[in-house]
Amino acid sequence: MRLLVIEDDADLQRQLCAALTDAGYAVDQAFDGEAGEFLGQTESYDAVVLDLGLPKLDGLSVLRSWRESDNHVPVLILTARGAWTERVEGIDAGADDYLSKPFQMAELVARVRALIRRASGHGSAELTCGPVTLDTRANRVTVDGAPVSLTAHEYRVLSYLMHHQGRTVSRMELSEHVYAQDLDRDSNTIEVFVRRLRKKLGQALIKTERGLGYRIEADGEPYRGGAGR
Repeated sequence: MRLLVIEDDADLQRQLCAALTDAGYAVDQAFDGEAGEFLGQTESYDAVVLDLGLPKLDGLSVLRSWRESDNHVPVLILTARGAWTERVEGIDAGADDYLSKPFQMAELVARVRALIRRASGHGSAELTCGPVTLDTRANRVTVDGAPVSLTAHEYRVLSYLMHHQGRTVSRMELSEHVYAQDLDRDSNTIEVFVRRLRKKLGQALIKTERGLGYRIEADGEPYRGGAGR
């Protein structure tokens, strides 16, 4: 899963990126509104953390630009304590949640998790398909209750597919949501990660839709045994 953090305070930006990376996300950064607005329009993100008090272009203008262009990425806005009018304006402009500064980093990470979960139609922090469970709170994956160790990229691939259960996801889409902007995105490596996930989690979990991409059955659909195609 991939995030964009738009914050001009260098220390806070560093703290935000560290916390969100530790939580299992690929994170891109922007330090002013113009750069952030451009990234949000040209790159694929699962959620955005957006400060309102930005240089060059304020956060509300960034948000309005996205919504006017039919960009529905979930947005968590950061506001100064007591600036209730900014919070109201932000929500009216299309923000999905807000957090006042100063804040606890654990709360911000939890709110980002909830935004992504709601956007993909999941109510629980635990995503399950057959014997496989992904706990988004602890970045923990289990098979029949036994923990399984995944690399960061394997976890992001699995997390994206689990959040989008029941939908076929192309390799290109997966690569856009697994790698940060400054990394070389090779969609061919997605096949490697899927192969490793099948080996660790069972061949049946991730289905290959030939010429289209990969699919994990929606929660509640029958879990079919046998080899992944």
